[in-house]
Amino acid sequence: MSNLKKLSIDGIEVEVDGAMTIIQAAEVAGVEIPRFCYHERLTIAGNCRMCLVEVVGGPPKPAASCAMQVKDLRPGPNGEAPIVKTKSPMVKKAREGVMEFLLINHPLDCPICDQGGECDLQDQAMAYGVDFSRYREPKRASEDLNLGPLVETKMTRCISCTRCVRFTTEVAGITQMGQTGRGEDSEITSYLNLTLDSNLQGNIIDLCPVGALTSKPYAFTARPWELTKTESIDVMDALGSNIRVDTKGREVMRFLPRNHDGVNEEWISDKTRFVWDGLRRQRLDTPYVRENGKLRKATWGEALEKAAAAMTGKRVAGLVGDLAPVEAAYSLKKLVESLGGKVECRTDGAKLPVGNRSAYVGTAKIEDIDSAKVILLIGTNPRLEAPVLNARLRKAWANGAMIGLFGEKVDLTYDYKHMGSDRAALVELVGRVTEKPDTLVIIGQGAINEADGEAVLSQAMAYVQGSGAKFMVLHTAAGRVGAMDVGAVTEGGLSVATEGAEVVYNLGADEVEIASGPFVIYQGSHGDRGANRADIILPGAAYTEENGLFVNTEGRPQLAFRAGFAPGEAKENWAILRALSAEVGQQLPWDSLAGLRAALVRAHPHLGRVDEVPENAWQPLPVKAPAKATFRNVIKDFYLTNPIARASSVMAELSAMAKDRAATPIAAE
Repeated sequence: MSNLKKLSIDGIEVEVDGAMTIIQAAEVAGVEIPRFCYHERLTIAGNCRMCLVEVVGGPPKPAASCAMQVKDLRPGPNGEAPIVKTKSPMVKKAREGVMEFLLINHPLDCPICDQGGECDLQDQAMAYGVDFSRYREPKRASEDLNLGPLVETKMTRCISCTRCVRFTTEVAGITQMGQTGRGEDSEITSYLNLTLDSNLQGNIIDLCPVGALTSKPYAFTARPWELTKTESIDVMDALGSNIRVDTKGREVMRFLPRNHDGVNEEWISDKTRFVWDGLRRQRLDTPYVRENGKLRKATWGEALEKAAAAMTGKRVAGLVGDLAPVEAAYSLKKLVESLGGKVECRTDGAKLPVGNRSAYVGTAKIEDIDSAKVILLIGTNPRLEAPVLNARLRKAWANGAMIGLFGEKVDLTYDYKHMGSDRAALVELVGRVTEKPDTLVIIGQGAINEADGEAVLSQAMAYVQGSGAKFMVLHTAAGRVGAMDVGAVTEGGLSVATEGAEVVYNLGADEVEIASGPFVIYQGSHGDRGANRADIILPGAAYTEENGLFVNTEGRPQLAFRAGFAPGEAKENWAILRALSAEVGQQLPWDSLAGLRAALVRAHPHLGRVDEVPENAWQPLPVKAPAKATFRNVIKDFYLTNPIARASSVMAELSAMAKDRAATPIAAE
């Protein structure tokens, strides 16, 4: 029997699933219903009453459209489709009354409120409210909360929509916010005045429909209409979250999430959202050359000439960093290999097999988490490695999925079965595998970057082979999959690539120690570990300052667009390598980014299919026995994983707070 039901909304007839609410059916019909507390990714609260509609033939009062399902509507006397009106006099009067109530205690802060210009309350008061107030009594005031260094609170503006409470509880998985009191004394507060302990807390800033929760680092720096908005991709982890970069002049002012159901839904992690101050500090804005042990400023001509002289006739090794776009990795591979050298992107020692996409990406999409009944996590802590993916795992758990973890016991914000801390537990499971097609196996870098990484990977793939499960490799570096796709790898890994190298060309690899001996050319955006070891520094653009292609952890190519220009004399990464190739006498055959991309797509056609996840042919590895060792997670400090984050003062403060929180013993209650 079909669940589809017909109904008429403002004269527009639609057929929708009976389980949908009226507010969702109205979206299908293209009819706008105002709302404050309703959010499609949170449970229904039904407490703001702004979404009232008139149901013809129903009770003689308006109904909350967010809480009434279509299947509960009564058909007409002759079986006609139920009729819903959203613009009738009854609805107009009800909305004006609700809006008047909401504004009774709301302060007139619009000129100094950070939400001004993008405030739901402002917009809806204009569209659905009245232009006068009958309220003459003193307004109520509330004390502000201290939620930590990220979220600024002005609780007098709060309209008790409870979106923040529902988000922190349901999506972020922390129980520190709630509502106390009744009637006029009700207020949103945090448990024992605790600051929020979550790396997804910044999302409540976007969710708040008024100015009660705003961004503390961004406060009073810009108005929304002054900002230039650019759609881009995040590189703080390998999830490839869709973001919007807001710039004022040349400065990045903030990052906001964009909706993409297949990747990040509409959430981003706090590192993604607040790392923008790291784009201003510790920047490399001019070339440097080391003379007598000290770095001095140089011109581009001189720096490229010296770099070319150093590379000519020498054994060159190229290292691709974690944040490098595909174009830069491909250019470096072509340049270094034309000089007879070797390139490597697996700088953390990950034993990802060359050329086998099913083994270094997998066969699953991020969306497959939603439908999996059993999810096995191997050597990973997704709460730190990909917080938004972890929220999706939590959603699957809330919908009944069983989650098992091989590795360190950590707090993942949801219950899981600890399958064991060592390789032996995984081998034992593989030994008694049965068919379980609705299973998803996620293997982390902690399982792959040890000496026996390939053996652990082969065991995981053997389990997938036997069970018919889906398989995903969870990466931590945004540029890794793209660099693997274009073949910026050497059989045998880092030690083979750098063995006997006289010159190391370091393309933003700051997480690797280069031993003394080889001449080092560093190309990157920040003065971090790589620049410290360099003999020549070529300043490159950061991810917001150039157009680039990034392939996320599920193998989906996505485009990041330039939001501003690099500081000083810094140039785009592909352009530096193109200029250097001409100096070395091995000129790369393109003069523009379009030419480079055309060559890239000719060589690797799947990179041209932007925002599509290619099917990967299943190639299981020969099964090997791993060592007797325990799994170790790769990320120890979530907030300081790359040079941009390490340059950010907000990230430094969050890192210090996380350390204090971990060190402080909590008394038994």
